[in-house]
Amino acid sequence: MTDSRYLKRTIVKEEIESRYLGEKRTLRIYLPPGYNELLSYPVVYCQDGEEFFNFGRIATTANRIILDEGAEPFIIVGVQVDVSVRTQEYAPFGDRFKAYTACFAEEIIPYVEEKYPVRRSPQERVLAGDSLGGSVSLHLALLYPDLFHRVISLSGAFYSASQEIYAAEENLSWLSIWMIVGLQETAFEADTGTYDFVQLNRDTRDLLDKRGAIVSYREKEGNHQWGFWQKELPEALLYFLQEN
Repeated sequence: MTDSRYLKRTIVKEEIESRYLGEKRTLRIYLPPGYNELLSYPVVYCQDGEEFFNFGRIATTANRIILDEGAEPFIIVGVQVDVSVRTQEYAPFGDRFKAYTACFAEEIIPYVEEKYPVRRSPQERVLAGDSLGGSVSLHLALLYPDLFHRVISLSGAFYSASQEIYAAEENLSWLSIWMIVGLQETAFEADTGTYDFVQLNRDTRDLLDKRGAIVSYREKEGNHQWGFWQKELPEALLYFLQEN
C-alpha cells in the first residue's frame, strides 16, 4: 500500500474523562477522504485502538477500500487501553469489566456522537477487536443490543466464562458477526493460560449459530498476531461497509 492517496490520512486525537473508570481515556478518530461535517457516516469502534492504527494499519486500509474498493466512507474510533489492565477490562471475569463496558457504551459513544456526524443506528455501528478485544466486542453487543448489532472478531479470546454468557442467550437473530482465526493458534500462551483458539472460535461460532446469529466464519493459515490480522481487515471491513 504505497499509493500516496492511501497515506494521506486524517486522524484526530481526543481524550475523555470517564467517571466509570476514574481516569482519562484516549481516542483516535479517523476521518475518511472527502470528510464533510454535513454528511453522516457509519462508524467502526476498535478495541486496542492504538494497535489497530499502528500494527493493523486500519487508517491506510480504510483509505484504500474507500477510494478503490467500493466501501462507503466511514469513521473509525480507536479506544486506547493500558495493556497492564487489558484483561481486567476486556474479560468478563475482570474487576474492571463492568466499568469498561459502561464507559464504552455510556460515555464514549455519546461523546463521539456529539462531536462527529456518525450514524446512530445499531446497523451503522461496528465493533471490532482482536483476541480479548474480539470477545469484549461481542459482550458489548449482548449487553447493549440497542446500540450494537455488528461485530468483527479477529481470533477472539472466547474463554469458557464468555461462552457461558453467550450460551445463556436464547435469541441472537439480530446479531451479525464476522469471525476469523488462524490455524496455527492451537496452543497460544495468554496471560491466563494456554488456549486452543481454533477450538474456542469453532465452539463460539456454533453457540452463536444455534441462537440464530448471522455468522460469517473463516479459518486460514496464520498465527495470533497482527501480521495475520492486518491482511484480513479489508475483507472484514468490506463485509459490513461495502456500498450496494
